[in-house]
Amino acid sequence: MEFSPSVFLDHLAPTSPFPFLLPVERARGVYLFCPDGKKYMDMISGIGVANIGHGHPKVVHAIKEQVDKHLHVMVYGEYIQAPSNRLAKKLSERLPGQLNCSYFVNSGTEANEGALKLAKRITGRTEIISCRKSYHGSTHGSLSVSGNEIKKRAFRPLLPAVRFMDYNTPADLDMITSQTAAVIIETIQGDAGVRIPSADYLKLLRKKCDDTGTQLILDEIQCGMGRTGTLFAFEQFGIVPDILTIGKAFGGGLPIGAFISSKEKMNLFTHHPMLGHITTFGGNPVCCASALATLQVIEEEKILPTVEAKGRLIEKLLSHSKIKEVRRIGLMFAFDFDCEERVTRIVNQCKENGVIGYWFLSNPHSFRLAPPLTITEEEIHRACAVILNAIENS
Repeated sequence: MEFSPSVFLDHLAPTSPFPFLLPVERARGVYLFCPDGKKYMDMISGIGVANIGHGHPKVVHAIKEQVDKHLHVMVYGEYIQAPSNRLAKKLSERLPGQLNCSYFVNSGTEANEGALKLAKRITGRTEIISCRKSYHGSTHGSLSVSGNEIKKRAFRPLLPAVRFMDYNTPADLDMITSQTAAVIIETIQGDAGVRIPSADYLKLLRKKCDDTGTQLILDEIQCGMGRTGTLFAFEQFGIVPDILTIGKAFGGGLPIGAFISSKEKMNLFTHHPMLGHITTFGGNPVCCASALATLQVIEEEKILPTVEAKGRLIEKLLSHSKIKEVRRIGLMFAFDFDCEERVTRIVNQCKENGVIGYWFLSNPHSFRLAPPLTITEEEIHRACAVILNAIENS
């Protein structure tokens, strides 16, 4: 019953006709363990969540310690709680000065919903510009600004006054005008297959937003928390957003997201109307304790300086003539192949041999890797041998 496929298929709402159906009993480090004792190397980090590996002992300790104190006690923004206080202080110390105020929510898509509302409140405008091929979440507002029309068409009407430009295309920045409330953009496009912009493009984007009074929202839900080799990807491009959104790996395995801006801007949610943005479980103390421990692990264990070398090693080991292109930043990879069917064969063969790889929703001809940042060189060699064999036999 506990790991019954029929219960899973009959009583849990499905997301696709062909789920992965991997029964997971426990997880530690880079490994997922099944009830039959077989283990799998998680080379996708649960889709960008387990950046410091599964079940890190310091994170587990922080969770257990907070559970013994209290769980939910009040809706967001009313009671003073130590975990959210400590987490907000840590983020303000780690981020540029204009990003000094965090609003904690339950997920990445909720962070983007809040950021869009904040940008409208700041500017008094309604137009939003996003990028084609982008992915910002699956709730109505986030879906509205995501660039995959196939995923959207069944749920229209969505938010009005949303326009789309091409990513990393300076000419399209002329679309941004004094009527634009916000540009929302992934610092690194994830679901599109790890698309990396030029620093010049992001600097031009920042200037255009400044010139027009437009709020620049950087979505780092997937590329943040050390994935690119810096804690936040924007640190590598010489710009600072007006609003930053984070999620996925932020919670160390528990559900939490945040949108972050200045105290002055966040204050706008307190009047006209009061309670301009509300959440019951945002800032959950257990999730905040887990997120704080995750940040501390990244710093104390000096994980960030190791990311680039590990990324280069994987790229070197996974060299094969069937790979058409590799896009990588830090430990965030897309390997392009000639067709979606080949990627499916590679994913399935890797799974059979104990390695979890994946594809991208909006770029299914690319093979996806994003292993825990804590992966060892020995584990890299072991996983890459399996992946390379799958590519050869695809």
